[in-house]
Amino acid sequence: MNKIDDSLRTPKYIQLMKILIHDIENYMNENDKLDSEREICEKYGVSRTTVRQALDELEKNKYIYKIQGKGNFISSKEAKQDLINFYSFTDEMKKLGRVPKSELIGFEIMEANDKTARKLAINKKELVYKISRIRIADDIPMMFEVTYLPYEKFKGLKKEMLMKKSIYSIFKDEFNISMKLAEETFEAIVINKLESIYLGINEGAPGLKIERITYENKEIVEYTVSIARGDKFKYKVTLNN
Repeated sequence: MNKIDDSLRTPKYIQLMKILIHDIENYMNENDKLDSEREICEKYGVSRTTVRQALDELEKNKYIYKIQGKGNFISSKEAKQDLINFYSFTDEMKKLGRVPKSELIGFEIMEANDKTARKLAINKKELVYKISRIRIADDIPMMFEVTYLPYEKFKGLKKEMLMKKSIYSIFKDEFNISMKLAEETFEAIVINKLESIYLGINEGAPGLKIERITYENKEIVEYTVSIARGDKFKYKVTLNN
């Protein structure tokens, strides 16, 4: 793919982002300077707004870094290893050319029960945030996700923040929390009635349950349970020695 296709449903900035990622990974080296915004506009026949959207996504995913007044440069591979970019539903769907969105269906402060307290390493009945979302790609529900956060760690978190940013962006931007370690467990499941309603599939269909515990240093900052539909979602794990 080396040009923008106006006939595709995929937004132009996502098409451009994929083209630039391909060039970065195959033809460019660390600290190489990227073409200017004007040059990219002329090369691919897109607007300055489209170029800036694509560059913002590349910077967020640490493919590039910006130097004020000088331009955009290629990041080192090591720079992309921060867990905030290790797995993001939104970013992964964009890379696949899909249009992602999250539907916030629940936001409450509640007392932790036995299981939640154990997972977050807090005392039972301590306050936690419970955040429920449906993760969607191309208007198709892909995952039903429930996240628990310790209240004391994220005091001041507002529903409105979640309407504008991803949870991990909020961690970093609003609470100065950078995750370095996560543990995930996977389990094949049968979709129950409630999950079937949220995912728009039949009760009894195959699914995948993913439990994630995320750490800042040695302190647990997040416990998330994701239910993914088995017919639409594949989870890839890469192991490096």
